Amino acid sequence: MRRTGILLFAAAPVVIAAAAYFLVPTDSAESPADPPAATAEQSSRQEAKSRAEQERSADDKLIASLPPGLAAPAKKELAQQLVSTAESSTLNWRDTYGYIEDLDDGQGYTAGVIGFCTGTHDLLALVERYTADHPDNGLARYLPALRAVDGTDSHEGLDPGFTAAWKAESEVPAFREAQLAERDRAYFDPAVRLAKLDGLGTLGQFIYYDAMVFHGPGIDEDGFYVLRERALRKAESPSQGGSEKTYLDAFLDVRRAAMREKRPGADTSRIDTAQRRFLSDGNLELRTPLRWQVYGETYRVP
Repeated sequence: MRRTGILLFAAAPVVIAAAAYFLVPTDSAESPADPPAATAEQSSRQEAKSRAEQERSADDKLIASLPPGLAAPAKKELAQQLVSTAESSTLNWRDTYGYIEDLDDGQGYTAGVIGFCTGTHDLLALVERYTADHPDNGLARYLPALRAVDGTDSHEGLDPGFTAAWKAESEVPAFREAQLAERDRAYFDPAVRLAKLDGLGTLGQFIYYDAMVFHGPGIDEDGFYVLRERALRKAESPSQGGSEKTYLDAFLDVRRAAMREKRPGADTSRIDTAQRRFLSDGNLELRTPLRWQVYGETYRVP
């Protein structure tokens, strides 16, 4: 799992007329000839906030009018099975709550249902949120160490007890629910929302979700949002009037290249013999039955 970066969108340009109103002197005795610069800046921020809220509301209405797609319970279950075969080499993703291992990939310990990592902030965010609701949990004592190793592959302060504590806490229903909630908050919900706004069907929504899980919802050079921007420079999304298949082909090309650039020789079968196969078959709604391969293993969902 990649670092959860902070993504800032420019909501809209400031309306020139509104800025001019605050900058032009007036003859009113009640108004200063030269209002403080902060007044115009505050107005600009309020205008941007208002536009962002309006756009968000319009997006919410559009999404509410669309089919549930990957958010439908059966499809969401399928999505987790697909991700689990790539992250944990099993269809039985509910067996992975207590999974924890250092994969020697520079991201520290990888753990849980989608591979939260001690080195990429998302595992820390999970434990912080969980501890806020359940202060006496068995992982809370490791928070100082988790904060210290965030962004590194270090185990300092975590060994030897953290892996055992993770496995023990993963038997607690509330912690399992917390893992799912953090998965949805940080990865599933943003990916599906943006895919729908880009005009993508269920397969496209899954392709975004898997990329968000693997590359992280950040804006570094191979973060999800940067990869999406690269794909949009190669092909128009369906919401821009483009072909869905053409756009998804471009997105997968960009993503595969990013994986290989970061780690030459990296196994890209989660794209090549899974997602690309579904796309080549024209299965844009991710209908079952499905058959795919990851890391040489074949999986089937009837």
